Amino acid sequence: MTDHPLRTADLTVIGQVTTASNVTLVCETDPAASGDGAVRVVYKPVRGERPLWDFPDGTLAQREVASYLVSEALGWGVIPETVLRDGPYGPGMVQRWIDSIEDGPDLVDLVAAGEIPAGYREVLRALDPAGHPVSLVHADDPRLLRMAVLDVLINNADRKGGHVLSGDDGRVYGVDHGICLNTEPKLRTVLWGWAGETLADELLTDITVLVKAIPGELGGRLAELITDAEVEALAARGQGLLEHPVLPLPTGQRPIPWPAF
Repeated sequence: MTDHPLRTADLTVIGQVTTASNVTLVCETDPAASGDGAVRVVYKPVRGERPLWDFPDGTLAQREVASYLVSEALGWGVIPETVLRDGPYGPGMVQRWIDSIEDGPDLVDLVAAGEIPAGYREVLRALDPAGHPVSLVHADDPRLLRMAVLDVLINNADRKGGHVLSGDDGRVYGVDHGICLNTEPKLRTVLWGWAGETLADELLTDITVLVKAIPGELGGRLAELITDAEVEALAARGQGLLEHPVLPLPTGQRPIPWPAF
């Protein structure tokens, strides 16, 4: 599927994600705009964004699109097609809807403390709302590792477990990138399982491509969405990983978002 219907088709609101912090609407495109019929999308109007103390007002939609451009420049396809356009409630972010696998283990999960399933990595141990000891775990999956590296590059301040989706197409997707790309370190994620480990050469090759692209067309497109200082900070984070190819360790008082899911 191309992103043409996302950019131009009329949108009809069919529902709302009521658990989201900002107004998040589920829409379908005009069936006549695509030979495949209506396309389901997520639409987040700028006017529905909740003000934040550490991000400029009215910039979350642009950050979602900028994060998508970074994912595409890396060639990883972690973030679904995302565009900035007008919609039923004004300008906003429109992103392709991901149909998730209903059955099977979650990529990010809570399990009984210390009972780590095979193929998973433990992030931390804590108490659940009922006071039971639990371990926060995530799959030891190369698709998820790319997401963890992307989060370092875009300085993702909110990688919750619920923002990790197993698509029914066999791919793993990340969503909700409105509070990314700040100049100040803000990495908060549930994907700390690889912290302190060295990045593989194939990942470094992709990061090299990204860093080299920023002074050119990519940087120009990003500059339409985020500030010049934020573009420079992105380039610096990429260069930093090339010079010291190790995933960072958690720092600060709150390295994991709350709630974690």
